[in-house]
Amino acid sequence: MDIYLIRHTKTDTLQGLCYGQSDVALAKSFLEEAQLLQQKLPELKSNSLVFSSPLTRCVQLAERLSDNVTIDVRLLELDFGDWESRCFDDLDVDALQQWTDNFVYVAPPNGESFIDLCQRVGSFWQDVVHGMHSKSEQILIITHAGVIRALLAYILKLPPANAFQFRVDVGSVHKLQHLDNYTYINYINL
Repeated sequence: MDIYLIRHTKTDTLQGLCYGQSDVALAKSFLEEAQLLQQKLPELKSNSLVFSSPLTRCVQLAERLSDNVTIDVRLLELDFGDWESRCFDDLDVDALQQWTDNFVYVAPPNGESFIDLCQRVGSFWQDVVHGMHSKSEQILIITHAGVIRALLAYILKLPPANAFQFRVDVGSVHKLQHLDNYTYINYINL
């Protein structure tokens, strides 16, 4: 089965805004970006499955790609808790430093740690490759940078901190192939 991890297109947000699970609008360039992204994908097969984070920036793209989209909350970006919709420059310097020094295990106030995110997306991945979805030839997953990094680390059995060595641009496509209980990475960040 071919699996495409797709990051949403550009958002209409301020530089430095913390918006993990905040539902922010897409940039005015959405239609052009979506067309460019579609050119990176093959034609969808009849039994293709499309999964999306419930946030608008993912759902809008998913609905451009397919009329049949399954929303899964496990595909949400990291929950930044009390920091959501705030600029990083406005956060308490010491609390931010404590989090950045150990983001894998430390959560923002009332948020989740990266290890929590990894466990959440690991559960999703197991359902995709071992559940009823495993019979599909093609799966598209429209989600966020943190989720894509966590999935790649999970699949490759990397320490979670190493996930941030993967570049995940907005509007990028990452192709995996799952065959005989083994996952191959065909390409990343196209």
